[in-house]
Amino acid sequence: MVEAWYMDESPEDQRAPHRLRPNHAVSLEQLRRLGVAYRKLDADNYETDPRLKEIRRAENYSWMDIITIHKDKLPNYEEKIKTFYEEHLHLDDEIRYILDGSGYFDVRDKDDKWIRISMEKGDMITLPAGIYHRFTLDENNYVKAMRLFVGEPVWTAYNRPADDFPARKQYMKFLAEEAQ
Repeated sequence: MVEAWYMDESPEDQRAPHRLRPNHAVSLEQLRRLGVAYRKLDADNYETDPRLKEIRRAENYSWMDIITIHKDKLPNYEEKIKTFYEEHLHLDDEIRYILDGSGYFDVRDKDDKWIRISMEKGDMITLPAGIYHRFTLDENNYVKAMRLFVGEPVWTAYNRPADDFPARKQYMKFLAEEAQ
């Protein structure tokens, strides 16, 4: 099961867990209220998994690829790691399914605090369009992930500040409605 927590403000290695002391855990329900969806799937059988097939059909995830993030596998590795860790948003949902390895997605809560979501093999996450987030490997320095899209992939990340985009405004409206 996925684990999430509020992050400390330490400037040490981004790949460290960065837990507050004492730990301040975040539940799946709290993530849901931020628009973050989580599923646990069978990563060993992703090529034939009927549950993944059904999710793709139901959510209209018509395009996918697989990315391996490791210094020996990803061209321009150091540059990409820095880019992934820049706080940004997308105009479409971001869907990632961890097939092997592990890493962290960090998302902002309604009060602009960082929540770290630890992702490992079998975890699928959907980050809503307009949420500020970032990604980093953990201390294992390796992840293999499926990227899913509705239609053709759009890779554009808009670094913060990006509050004037309609996707951000729609997301902020969603947060306000969830708070009521």
